Amino acid sequence: MKSRIVILSVACLLCLTAGAQRLVSPNGRISLEQRDGRFVLNYRQQHVIDIAAPQAALPLKGIKAQRLKTDYRMLSGKRLHCTNQANEYRVGDMTVRLYNDGLAYRYESPVKEQAAYVIPEGMKRWMMQWTDGAEGFYPLQTTYKVKAQRSFSAVSKDTDGNCIRWSFPLLLEVNDGVFALLTEANIEKGQSASSLYNDGELFRVVQDEGENKGHSPWRVVIVGTLGDVVESTLVTDVSEPCKLENTGWIHPGVVSWVYWAYNHGSDDYNIIKKYSDLAATLHLPYVLIDAEWDRMKDGKTIEDAVSYAKSKGVKPLIWYNSSVGWVDGAPTPKYRLNKPEDREKEFAWCERIGVAGVKIDFFSGENQKNMDFCIDLMESAARHHLLVNFHGATVPRGWQRTYPNLLSTEGVYGAEWYNNVPTFTKAAASHNATLPFTRNVIGPMDYTPCAFSDSQHPHITSHAHELALTVLFESGLQHLADRPESFLAQPQDVQDFLSLLPAAWDETRFVSGYPGESCVLARRSGNTWYVAGINGTDETKTLSVPLPFIKKVREATLFADSGNKEQPWSIETIKKLPATVTCQPRGGFIFRITADSK
Repeated sequence: MKSRIVILSVACLLCLTAGAQRLVSPNGRISLEQRDGRFVLNYRQQHVIDIAAPQAALPLKGIKAQRLKTDYRMLSGKRLHCTNQANEYRVGDMTVRLYNDGLAYRYESPVKEQAAYVIPEGMKRWMMQWTDGAEGFYPLQTTYKVKAQRSFSAVSKDTDGNCIRWSFPLLLEVNDGVFALLTEANIEKGQSASSLYNDGELFRVVQDEGENKGHSPWRVVIVGTLGDVVESTLVTDVSEPCKLENTGWIHPGVVSWVYWAYNHGSDDYNIIKKYSDLAATLHLPYVLIDAEWDRMKDGKTIEDAVSYAKSKGVKPLIWYNSSVGWVDGAPTPKYRLNKPEDREKEFAWCERIGVAGVKIDFFSGENQKNMDFCIDLMESAARHHLLVNFHGATVPRGWQRTYPNLLSTEGVYGAEWYNNVPTFTKAAASHNATLPFTRNVIGPMDYTPCAFSDSQHPHITSHAHELALTVLFESGLQHLADRPESFLAQPQDVQDFLSLLPAAWDETRFVSGYPGESCVLARRSGNTWYVAGINGTDETKTLSVPLPFIKKVREATLFADSGNKEQPWSIETIKKLPATVTCQPRGGFIFRITADSK
């Protein structure tokens, strides 16, 4: 987990273009200049976005830059070895870094946020309306005049009923084939997170409360092609290095998960046994014992459930209510983590009985109280060798680098909603094909994928689509949603696929797709490539699958849809990788490829 930022040189790296002063990235593709009292961000000399900030009126002439090189290792994520370069400038009280794949800037004094992005009408954008749990769709739109869709009180509206508050990340197609993703990174103690409030075309960055202590978090704009955006590690590049001395106990993995099929199943020892048995049969490392385990029936206790899982060679994770968000009427256990002394006692007990990690739920937004509490939880959990999964929480902002025991975060409208509302059924395929370009770009996403059967409300995505989500969606703890009987009814090849499924990736490559329509990604673990694609539309679609980076294929298996409801799978060993794959409506596919290392 060693990491470093190296200052390579100090030089005047200002360029003149048509009389304008420019700050540039090391590769020269991204530049920042001044125009009409604003910063103008460019990519390959194409205009990307205007940023309104008082510092844009300061002279840039003569500003010197430090060349930075970032090189560090992750324990989970889309890429385990991350590198990047930047030119860093100081403009007034603002530090500006132009990386090879985007812009990052922050304020070095505790000032109130002053920056805003100009997003003109007509520009394509994928935006999620803000709620404290960051659970919503990212529909394609071309205007800021969007009716508030959710009844939650946290949704902010103007007098016409239009939403005016938007969550990070926000994806823009600024020109044909050129994209920008707006987000932020590196929330520290004494800081709140931010969201975007729009006043017409002006989208202001607004801290949840007050001023930040010391410098602000980094404001981040990832820029380039869709591949540049999807593959970027800029959120962790600008985040604080790992603060843990010992990380050998942190192991990403796949988890069997009870809630999707049994809303209150964790109060039933026999149901927990079923999911522990499933994990053992599929050779999954973890089982999650969800809410209400403190009210277990029939004289059984959580200690009994933990002991049973361990006897099967499965590591148990358990759920807690954060008790700062939804408390009244919410599930238990509550109030066990809020006071430092209670938290240490509880986590010490978890460690002692053999719990491997904790899922902590129901936070109440992005203010300093919540951000500080999350940091306290990660630090305390690390002292007791506990993995962490935040639910009902804000989206990732780089903590997965600083505290690598944080292996996943919800902050996504995921498959658990099949248990709650009918809305997901028709929207899921397009939503699934949007998430790799939006929410999952910035960090691990506990969507809880892979349901072959139905929860309270049916799904209409295909079997191969569902299996593909286990690779398309990156999460250091990948919770499988379906019931044991459904998984064990699948062909042995599918069961073996899940048994071998990684939860951390050596590298990730964007292959093809467009938000809401389709997505094909390739992820590598060792010498094995997983190439997953989904069709987000209601029509048959042929997906492009160029894979020039995979050399010397030794063997490959294709998992696809047969189109037959009685026998839904088409599984075959192939010798040559095809250039295209035709997917049925809301369908998908996966190649599992073993290749030579060179």
